[in-house]
Amino acid sequence: MSNLVAVHELKVGMFVHLDLGWMSHPFPLSSFRIATDAQIETIRGLGLRELRWVPEKSELTAVAAAAGAGAATGATTEPEATAAAEESAEQSASRQRAELLAVQHAALRLCEAQFAEATRAWVDTHAKVAARPVEARADTEAMTGALLDKLMLDGEVCVRLLAGAAGNGAAAHAVNVAVIALLMGRALGLAADEMQDLGVGALLHDVGKIDVTERLRHAEAGFNSNEMAAYRDHVQFGVTQARRMGLTPGAQLVLAQHHEHADGSGFPLKLELDRMSTAARIVAIANRYDNLCNPALAERALTPHEALSTLFAQHRTRFDGTLLNAFIRMMGVYPAGSVVQLTDDRFAMVVSVNSTRPLKPRVMVHDADMPAAQALVINLEDHADLGIRRSLSPTKLPAEVHDYLKPRQRVHYFFDLQAPAVQELAA
Repeated sequence: MSNLVAVHELKVGMFVHLDLGWMSHPFPLSSFRIATDAQIETIRGLGLRELRWVPEKSELTAVAAAAGAGAATGATTEPEATAAAEESAEQSASRQRAELLAVQHAALRLCEAQFAEATRAWVDTHAKVAARPVEARADTEAMTGALLDKLMLDGEVCVRLLAGAAGNGAAAHAVNVAVIALLMGRALGLAADEMQDLGVGALLHDVGKIDVTERLRHAEAGFNSNEMAAYRDHVQFGVTQARRMGLTPGAQLVLAQHHEHADGSGFPLKLELDRMSTAARIVAIANRYDNLCNPALAERALTPHEALSTLFAQHRTRFDGTLLNAFIRMMGVYPAGSVVQLTDDRFAMVVSVNSTRPLKPRVMVHDADMPAAQALVINLEDHADLGIRRSLSPTKLPAEVHDYLKPRQRVHYFFDLQAPAVQELAA
């Protein structure tokens, strides 16, 4: 139960809700417990006059917390306390499961909302490029800054799978590439200005396609030489737009070089590795990976595991070997979205990966005795005797397992600073 509080009355310990868009404030979450006076000052700088707070989730002084909780929910009576103490083991397990489900669903909804907000912002910005290029640049820089505000906080970051059903395909591709590229930049320890150029370049890497006929915006195997040349022109068009927008040199290089290859087989200038910027090398990998997972024709899509294997086995000469290895470590041997069989023969889908433990991702396991809506995500890191035996194509799944896990035809990624998972799993 939430109440309203004036911004000037905020106190450390209050659990508050910021009813603002994710990119309108610098905090990792829109609902959180205030931990420092500095956070209060930041909130006061957002221009809000009042905001919602939840007394029962707050940690003020013992007296204040009790008073707040009592005012919001009523004081707990002695009989109620006795009843709570007598909660059966089965009831306790059921309650804990419900709480875990609520936390997991909330975390997923948050990531999905943030991804949706980012794609909407990209669409709005893209619409300004032709007529208001400088404003488009400022918006893209602000969007990158908002991503970095969340991404560069202390703590572990997981690559999180999202449901990729609807939305603007170009926007989803741009945000996917930007998220993956920025995660790589974070893992590589790039400086703040390098991260900013990387993010802006990744978000705008295909901006030149606004000057290409829609039919030719995605390379197809059946293109003739003229059609392929028209498709490849999007790189030079992008550089022209970058100059109109006034992008930094580092961001411009991403647009100019994201289709170049380390072995000189790319376009438009057939540059080799030593002439490519680090940011362009990173975006080249992220761009190719997402195009393999999310091609223009959905029937040609590879699973995340297949896409990773293709990059390594068939295309590794095209990319910076050091960065490709870093990319594989970050995405995991079984990237989020992979369908796998566990060592106990159960089927599961990888939902998030922590780069420090690539062989032990978080997975949603098929359980015939539990509705899919109540499936819990488990962290394989917490189960020494349980691992992944193999990855497999969704088409190889039994029908009932496929319907339960619902493998994504399109995969979208975001970063998850707090990906809750079950700590115990019954065999």
